[in-house]
Amino acid sequence: MYQRESEMDQTKKLVMTGLMTALVTVATMVLPIPIPGTTGYINLGDGIIFLSILILGWKYAAFAGGVGAGLADLLLGSAVWAPWTLVIKACMAVIVGLFLRGQEETVGKIRSTAGMTVAVIWMVCGYYAAEGVIYGNWAAPIIGVPWNLLQGAVGVALASVIAAALEKTSAGRYFTYKI
Repeated sequence: MYQRESEMDQTKKLVMTGLMTALVTVATMVLPIPIPGTTGYINLGDGIIFLSILILGWKYAAFAGGVGAGLADLLLGSAVWAPWTLVIKACMAVIVGLFLRGQEETVGKIRSTAGMTVAVIWMVCGYYAAEGVIYGNWAAPIIGVPWNLLQGAVGVALASVIAAALEKTSAGRYFTYKI
């Protein structure tokens, strides 16, 4: 059956969104490194979330990041964090998308890195607030701040390296944003 090109593009976006959701889940679960003094853990999922923004655009990446990371929390036995993670990670994609808005061609490393940096700051603040609400203690979450910053920095670096490598291949033509 013949499909219009836009329908085929939509199907590709949905398939890639499913793939990126699974990759976020796996990257989050593969090497969960417990953060001392907290119930949180460091992971590589943020790098895949940032990569998914460049490939899919922020709308689809918000789904992939939020659902993928939230699912990882559920599968790792951290269900209390899943709703918080879903919102925090989805908002990370929206934040980066705001920085890249209207620049679907070449956005440049400065704009994409600035967007990812602001998204990391959002993540750190989001998890600080979540832990404060969950445990009713606003001093203890400070322990997780440097670890979340480290996780975010690794995510930015990971996404940048993978995106730069993929853009040099035929896969680069599928990117929504080029850096």
